[in-house]
Amino acid sequence: MNLSYFRDYCLSKVGASEDTPFDSDTLCFRVGARIFSICTISNFDFVNLKCDPERAAELREQFPGITSGYHMNKKTWNSVSVIGNVPDKLILELVDHSYDLILASLSKKVQAEIRP
Repeated sequence: MNLSYFRDYCLSKVGASEDTPFDSDTLCFRVGARIFSICTISNFDFVNLKCDPERAAELREQFPGITSGYHMNKKTWNSVSVIGNVPDKLILELVDHSYDLILASLSKKVQAEIRP
């Protein structure tokens, strides 16, 4: 997995956008105004993704490349390695899961604006 592919995948989600609100190296992907993924640009070795708490714990037990979210809520965010420790297919599934969780947390009005 490389940054370009990951970025394109995140931005392919309906209503997705990107910004660097914290510093020029921390890239955030959002739906609505809420973040569904965070990564670093210069050292793309892991991504932070929101996850259902039960599934997050299961994934951490199954994959050494999945740990509690770095600088995030440890219960609902995972840091996922993108340097070969976690299959690319699973990473993309977890992006979808994170996006879906964040989209569902938005108000019905905002959801309707994103998905008319």
